Formats: sequence, structure tokens, C-alpha cells
Amino acid sequence: MPPHAHESHPDIIKRLNRARGHLQSVTRMIEDGRPCLDIAQQLHAVEKAIQQAKRTLVQDHIDHCLDEAIGDRTQVQQAHIEEFKAIVRYL
Repeated sequence: MPPHAHESHPDIIKRLNRARGHLQSVTRMIEDGRPCLDIAQQLHAVEKAIQQAKRTLVQDHIDHCLDEAIGDRTQVQQAHIEEFKAIVRYL
């Protein structure tokens, strides 16, 4: 496995490939003169798919790399880190 590879990366790649295909469909919709509402809805779906891929990547990085980077810590420090990890999920 290459450096900085995480378990979530294959899933993220699949999501992004699906989004890419979907975006190509949206481009065809525009070229075919489809209604703007339909196009906007599909663009929203593409945007959400990319946003979810980004969220998964960032969350996975926080969950797996933060502990490694910080090293040994007290119970109080660990509690603060766990709280940080929990609150970041709301972003």
C-alpha cells in the first residue's frame, strides 16, 4: 500500500468516479437543451457526491493520522482529542 493510503481511499475513488460519470451526463443534458431545473438538480447531486467524498477523506485523516502525529498524551489530552474528532463530524 502506498504511503498515506487509508482504508477509505478505494471507496472515495469509487465515489469520485461515479461523480465524474454523473457530471458527464449533466454536460450532455446541457448540450441536449434539457430544462434548467433538471440540470440544476443533477448538478446538486454531483456536488453532494464530491462533498461526501471530501468529508470522508478529511474525517478518515483526522481519525487515523491525528493520533499518530500527536503521540503520547495524558487522559485529559486524549479526551480533548476525542471531543475534537466528534465535533468535526458536524462540519
